[in-house]
Amino acid sequence: MSAPHQSSLFLPAPGGADLHLRRIEPGHPTRAPVLMLHGSVENGRVFYTPSGKGLGPFLARAGHPVFIADQRGRGESRPHVARGHRYGQTEAITEDIPTLAQAVAERHPGQSVHWVAHSWGGVLMLAALGRFPELRAGVASLTCFGSKRCVRVHNLHKLMLIDLYWLRLAPFAAAVLGYLPSKRLGLGSDDESRASLEQCCAWVRPGPWVDPADAFDYGAALRQARDLPPAWYLAAADDPCLGHRDDVRAMMEEAGQGQERFTVLGQAAGQLHDYDHVTMLTHADTERDHFPAVLRWLAENDG
Repeated sequence: MSAPHQSSLFLPAPGGADLHLRRIEPGHPTRAPVLMLHGSVENGRVFYTPSGKGLGPFLARAGHPVFIADQRGRGESRPHVARGHRYGQTEAITEDIPTLAQAVAERHPGQSVHWVAHSWGGVLMLAALGRFPELRAGVASLTCFGSKRCVRVHNLHKLMLIDLYWLRLAPFAAAVLGYLPSKRLGLGSDDESRASLEQCCAWVRPGPWVDPADAFDYGAALRQARDLPPAWYLAAADDPCLGHRDDVRAMMEEAGQGQERFTVLGQAAGQLHDYDHVTMLTHADTERDHFPAVLRWLAENDG
């Protein structure tokens, strides 16, 4: 089977920025398109490699046109996040995700789109669905890998990674430098704007799901919605705090309406490995382990 064709799209965003979409096209598209969004201190490469590895190419080989986003300032989006960039997750929710959804819809008119997210990308996608009811009709399903809003679990990993680094040291570094150079610090695959970090910190602490910028209540909007797409939340067995199974389940319950599926990827559930927060998408065995189940899930929910 030949490798799907990969190309790049650049979509204009406010402030002179360009959002990068990696487009992975099967030779003969037979299934609904897929839009993918990464999480904090990441970029879209968590879903693909140029050589054809990852969930994106896997789905494309099965017939899905795949679009993998780099959030503003990350990956191949331009310009790269730096001091003085003031956009945060509010802009990601209110500007960038609608722009990405529109770009896919324009290229596949009349088709519903499967949304797939990793980590904080799931929080942003859910927030967009809560805030913009008009987006929901075009979404066939939502699949979240390791997505949690609040970190409530208590263990040493949470104390070091969340309480000490993410909530204390990272904001201090961002205040001094004007952004968080996660890649240079060896604590992420990409950098983070100061505003995005600060807004993320506000939601990681248990409390209301309210936008720090304009007080929009995402939690209330999602509870009141009656047309959310079916959603599958996957946690990794060896993920002590970045997407702990209890926190992933808690987000599912916070946003859910009875159309949700929950799975812990690990040997106890029949997988080949106890995956962690990243290897649940990047391990060499995923294509013969749980990726086929993801493909079946998308087929079950094709509109």
